[in-house]
Amino acid sequence: MARYLGSSCKHCRREGMKLMLKGVRCETAKCAIEKHERQMAPGMHGWRRGRGSNYAVRLREKQKVKRYYGLLEKQFMGYFKEASRGKGNTGEALLRLLERRLDNVVYKLNFAPSRKAARQLISHGHIYLNGRKADIPDITVKIGDKITVKNNERSRKQIKHQLEANPNFTVQGWLQLDAEKPAATIVSMPTREDIQLVIEENLVVEFCSR
Repeated sequence: MARYLGSSCKHCRREGMKLMLKGVRCETAKCAIEKHERQMAPGMHGWRRGRGSNYAVRLREKQKVKRYYGLLEKQFMGYFKEASRGKGNTGEALLRLLERRLDNVVYKLNFAPSRKAARQLISHGHIYLNGRKADIPDITVKIGDKITVKNNERSRKQIKHQLEANPNFTVQGWLQLDAEKPAATIVSMPTREDIQLVIEENLVVEFCSR
């Protein structure tokens, strides 16, 4: 097997879609999925896979969400129970909760090249939330929250380097970024359109509601 099909992208290959586990790399020609598709055999059977049972299909959708946000099973079910207690569409509520995780927000601000890197940035104390050090990646942000960088040269240099390295990164409308400071504010709740994961969330709800 070729080197580009290494274990770091095995989940994307298994699902046959990009889970953005490698951050911005997934949008380039270096993406393992892109390389794999270019080397597939021609014809309609180049990538052949059955749909599987109803159970398998629903399980796979749930696993996509877990891998995309980097969650353990217990964490995921905690978010699902919280989403289930609210009114409205449980699937969308679940995704909006996950989208508001601090590590995801730090990644969506282009402060880190991936969610995994964002978690490391937070755990090492480089990120502040409303003026206080936030070293827990799964904090849920809300409207009005302000995200800043630790006031030292190392922290600022690290994040400014990331911003400069990826200048075409588009920050979504629910986040307001001041790249000069750098700092950001949560100005609204994320919509379903803001969530870039291609997922049938109703199947996730059906699986978890068994």
